[in-house]
Amino acid sequence: MPGPLSGVRVLELPAIGPVPFLGMLLADLGAEVVRIDKLPGGTPGLADAMVSSPMGRGRRSIGLDLRKPGGAEVALQLAQTCDALIEGFRPGVAERLGVGPDVVLARNPKLVYGRMTGWGQDGPLAATAGHDITYLALTGLLHGIGPAAGPPTPPVNYVADFGGGAMFLATGLLAALLHARATGEGQVVDAAMTEGAGYLGSMTRTFAASGGWKDEREANLLDGGAPNYRCYETSDGKWVAVGPLEPQFWAALVVALGLDADSAPSPYSPAEWAGCTKLLAETFRTRSRDEWTALFEATDACVAPVLTLEEAPQHPHAVARGSFVDVAGATMPAPAPRFSATPGAAGEVPQVGTATEELLAELGYDNAAVEQLRTDGAIA
Repeated sequence: MPGPLSGVRVLELPAIGPVPFLGMLLADLGAEVVRIDKLPGGTPGLADAMVSSPMGRGRRSIGLDLRKPGGAEVALQLAQTCDALIEGFRPGVAERLGVGPDVVLARNPKLVYGRMTGWGQDGPLAATAGHDITYLALTGLLHGIGPAAGPPTPPVNYVADFGGGAMFLATGLLAALLHARATGEGQVVDAAMTEGAGYLGSMTRTFAASGGWKDEREANLLDGGAPNYRCYETSDGKWVAVGPLEPQFWAALVVALGLDADSAPSPYSPAEWAGCTKLLAETFRTRSRDEWTALFEATDACVAPVLTLEEAPQHPHAVARGSFVDVAGATMPAPAPRFSATPGAAGEVPQVGTATEELLAELGYDNAAVEQLRTDGAIA
């Protein structure tokens, strides 16, 4: 069955991180994604690894050098057949390659041109390099992540790259596609990871504005400061995540742990947080992670085992729902979210350039034109 984006055609330009992730997401949801890949040769980099990884699944690949004669023209002709384009170059690079939004939209006024950068297309930092940790640092969010006694801890690259970057560009892209289909008017979507990640901090800023959030680490309800929202080590050196914020869930935890509700320190009084944390830490060290898991499984105490990447796909709930799938021999998250009428699916991983001649033929290139592109080095 076709996915919910069946009928949407997307051109993905070479990139790393959030752009390939977005291409995977769109393909999983049924869009036809045509990916331009750099030609083999030179020193392999992160982009090359992503192309052939499970995150590169579900596309048709054309191997193309945009810098060679005829390369940009092929990309422009592909863009004419698409509803959207996604790219992750530094500002000005797409323009120098001849595939910037002005040129593309002149060819295809209905197209949505999605741009992914760390800083956005303008501003004093727009031309400088950065990574997830760089962008997250300037949002104010990184300052609040990690232990109070240590440095801020980067949350892998989940927040700025994929949450603030890919997912916000996905939202913008789909919103602009709705507008384009209703009006025939395409546009540029400028997604900056700093702004997307900063947007994810809206609730924290709301709390701070009302005096309900301290700009410190481990000093708040949701940052590991509160005893009823943090992780505790178990007797086997593993961890459980404890999150009974509401009174009824806290009561369920107290009962399951066999504590005296009347004498136990309260998590609802910051003055008692230290004592409450000490009591829970001592209690959870008396059993193994899996023993606690079995004890809490049927309760509403909001306690869960902290699983490793290897363990998570084997959890009974994940198995029952089919939350993970095999993609090219790797265990990957299944497409999400789920649709009752138009379910998504994880496609196969293409090799670089496997659809080059097929796509050129669809564009009307004859054998002589294809050979000329090959002679000029635009295709392999």
